[in-house]
Amino acid sequence: MARASEFTASLAAAPDREAKRILVVAGINHALHDGYTDLIYVLLPVWQAEFGLDYVALALLRSLYNGALAALQMPAGRLARSLGIRTVLVLGTLLSAGGYALAGASGGLTGLCAGLLLGGAGSSTQHPLASTVIARAYGAAARGPLGTYNFSGDLGKAAVPPLVGFLLTLSGWRTALWVIAGLGVAVALGVGRWLPRDPSSRSEERKGAARAAQAGDGAGDRPGFGLLVAIGTLDNAARPAFLLYLPFLLQEKGAALTTVGLALSLVFIGGALGKAVCGRLGERLGVTRTVLLTETGTAAAILAVIALPLAPALILLPLLGVMLNGTSSVLYGTVPELAPGGRVERAFAVFYTCTLGGSALAAPLLYGRLGDAAGPRWAAVAAAATALAVVPLMLALSRHLAGGRAARRARQGTGP
Repeated sequence: MARASEFTASLAAAPDREAKRILVVAGINHALHDGYTDLIYVLLPVWQAEFGLDYVALALLRSLYNGALAALQMPAGRLARSLGIRTVLVLGTLLSAGGYALAGASGGLTGLCAGLLLGGAGSSTQHPLASTVIARAYGAAARGPLGTYNFSGDLGKAAVPPLVGFLLTLSGWRTALWVIAGLGVAVALGVGRWLPRDPSSRSEERKGAARAAQAGDGAGDRPGFGLLVAIGTLDNAARPAFLLYLPFLLQEKGAALTTVGLALSLVFIGGALGKAVCGRLGERLGVTRTVLLTETGTAAAILAVIALPLAPALILLPLLGVMLNGTSSVLYGTVPELAPGGRVERAFAVFYTCTLGGSALAAPLLYGRLGDAAGPRWAAVAAAATALAVVPLMLALSRHLAGGRAARRARQGTGP
């Protein structure tokens, strides 16, 4: 059996202390990579001014990172089967740090593009592999820890972009990227030190138990996974479609560059809170009601930010962040439940590939062109419409979720 599969399966029996350590290390790594992904928004106005770029070109810059991140999710899983999960996570974090170091050392747009591609390639390693490790470590109780892992990414989004915004007031953007690259090297060393070692030296008895646990994990196909992926894709497209234009909407209202960094921080702080709140809300109200609430709330809050003056818009941004990012926490926790054939690692890889890939393609091809043709306001309105498009799909998925719960209750209530 492949080393990565043995690793993730064997973690199902990991003691609580080791499972918590896995969650902490994976969460810190997630915070770094999500911060890397979203610090780009702070730099878009800087790059527009320096290189004379239109909105399509700016969206393409962002999509270089996200496109590489999305396209290499499944290859990262295959690489982990030969090198081991911990090794791939360390190498991926080092590659992301190297990408930003290259972008900072570049003298022009070509080097910047190459650096963003390398950074996205490195970040492709952590989502499916870390999610799978956590899911195996916690077993049936993984929904809460997966929500915590998802929440940790927003801590990085809340910390790294304003840090870059602050560094921009002290030095140029290239120096700021070198500092961020150094932070990535430190996190990679921490992952290598504290993430549990691949169990290649464990006893055959433990390996046999791991195989048995993995085999017991794979019941038949679960309907609704395709709908879940479609919902995740739309949700993940609405988020960057709005964030791409938020700096420009705020600048139209008179915001300075430091205010833009603060505004993004407010959105991401709200998003981090949304991951925690919506995870608990999902347990109380159910997946369907929670997603309907967050998506309709996202659309209403985006329209309000477009219409309001600067000060009220800034006050509203944390609430918008709660709605904008809260949905994903509920969706990620549903992946193991609907994984086809019980293959959780592959389900996460497919989910992240489609959701991040759809976002990377939609930004330049749809929202970027719309921004150039109609302006940032109408492009942001399109982001609100994208969030509302989730509603009918979620209503269709709810039948599969209800059916799955009823079937489990029926099986539990009938003896052999």
